[in-house]
Formats: sequence, C-alpha cells, structure tokens
Amino acid sequence: MSNGGASKPWEQVVEHLRLYLLHLQEELEWDRAFEETQTRFVAAAQRAREEIAAGQAQPMDHDRL
Repeated sequence: MSNGGASKPWEQVVEHLRLYLLHLQEELEWDRAFEETQTRFVAAAQRAREEIAAGQAQPMDHDRL
C-alpha cells in the first residue's frame, strides 16, 4: 500500500500554514513601516507648528511645487 495519498492532506496543511505565517510576517513589516512613518509625520507637524509660532513660516507657493 502506498503512503503518497495519505501525506497529501498534511502537505496542504503545511502549505496553508506557511502562507499564513508569511502573511503575518508581511503584516508586521507593514505595521512597523507605518509606525515609523507616523512618527516622522508627527515630528514634521510639530516642527511646522513651532516655525509658524516663531514667525519663520511662509505661505506655500503652489506654483513652485
């Protein structure tokens, strides 16, 4: 009797788990990247508020963008 057919469901389970773990790893990497970006955005906004309060800011010239 061959053992090939009996291992097929296990192979599918292993593949499913592998893909699931890969997806979780990608989600964690995305969360870390988003967190780092958010921290930089908050810092940039704080600097902008400080520059405005100090009178160092100038209105944005949309034609120069």
